[in-house]
Amino acid sequence: MEKTLAELAKLLQGEVLGDGAVTVTGVTSIDDAGPSDITFAVPPHLEKAANCRAAAVVIPATVDRFPKPAIRVDNPRAAFAQLLELFTPAPAVQRGVHPTAMIGQGVRLGENVAIMAYVVIDDGAAVGDNTVIYPHTYIGAGTQIGADTLIYPNVTIREHCRIGSRVIIHSGAVIGSDGFGFVTSGGRHKKVPQIGNVIIEDDVEIGANVAIDRATTGSTIVRAGTKIDNLVHLAHNVVIGENCFLVAQTGIAGSAKVGNNVTFAGQCGSAGHLTIGDNCVFAARTAVISDVPAGSFYAGFPARPHKEWLRGEAAIHKVPDLIKKVRDLERRLAALEEKDQAK
Repeated sequence: MEKTLAELAKLLQGEVLGDGAVTVTGVTSIDDAGPSDITFAVPPHLEKAANCRAAAVVIPATVDRFPKPAIRVDNPRAAFAQLLELFTPAPAVQRGVHPTAMIGQGVRLGENVAIMAYVVIDDGAAVGDNTVIYPHTYIGAGTQIGADTLIYPNVTIREHCRIGSRVIIHSGAVIGSDGFGFVTSGGRHKKVPQIGNVIIEDDVEIGANVAIDRATTGSTIVRAGTKIDNLVHLAHNVVIGENCFLVAQTGIAGSAKVGNNVTFAGQCGSAGHLTIGDNCVFAARTAVISDVPAGSFYAGFPARPHKEWLRGEAAIHKVPDLIKKVRDLERRLAALEEKDQAK
């Protein structure tokens, strides 16, 4: 593909700085950009982009001057995503049902679907229009999948779950596995039947090897627009609000309720049966053990306000010096006591 900078600016609804006739044939990062590529930059990377090999750079609209041909836009990151889609379109997928796929009784398939090799769709399931299901995926009995959804290889979605439209589920994800429910009696653990389901609303993305447990009763829910990274675990009856970010290796224990626009950074954990308000942010490795009010920024174990955590971390680094001073004071005090006793 070949586009002029002016053509790309029109697509991005941006403004050209410099030569709009510059030809672009690819899009990549600042470090990898060559003389026919376009890249993007935001502070503090503008100077690095100005000196890179790229033909042109997408920059913030607040920048008035730039030494390279550029496109000024309100959100360079969003513009870069558009360019990636333009220059790297999704692979073409042959539509239809592969001969090796196993389709159960009463399954409803929408128009223009792609059901690839060795997919198993159990009885009574439904798949919406334009949905693509890659090989070796299992769709359980009675499960409903919306339109324009993309399910990569080796995904398991168990019985009676509901998956919305425009959902992306990456390889190895398991949705609807049994929740971890047991009753201990006489020193033995007896399984509690997990008869609920999982509901994934529209525009959710679920990373590789994510596990989302079905509810004991009712539903485990991930609401619209939430994005889940690889290796995340959501336990039974968890509710995750809209437009959340759950970054790798995060685990949310059973029946926790998470509000909208909440971010869990890598390796966060939450205890069960608690409520987290809207617009919260948890730094990496934060452990939430009690309810958190909306708009909080927490860190540490146990989770506490980020500024408080920073002060604590700073104080910890002073402990060796404090110990040294205490020992020095103890020696001096002992010497003084010896002098007093000698008198």
